[in-house]
Amino acid sequence: MAMQAHDIEALIRESFPDASITITDLAGDGNHYAAEVIDESFRGKNRVQQQRAVYAALKGKMDGPAGELHALALTTKAPA
Repeated sequence: MAMQAHDIEALIRESFPDASITITDLAGDGNHYAAEVIDESFRGKNRVQQQRAVYAALKGKMDGPAGELHALALTTKAPA
């Protein structure tokens, strides 16, 4: 089952309400997305810590073959 970009953004926004979030459907199939999340809470954290926080916000939607979201290319950073 495919996810919509606005659903992905809503899940991320629950954990990062003040973030700048951009979701792009890479293949037009609702399964392959890119997300850029820019949030102050990432300052001082390495990329792995930042991305783990975003994946946690997705609440299991990417877990295993039955996950609703197949692929997410993730870019995270603190604001400039």
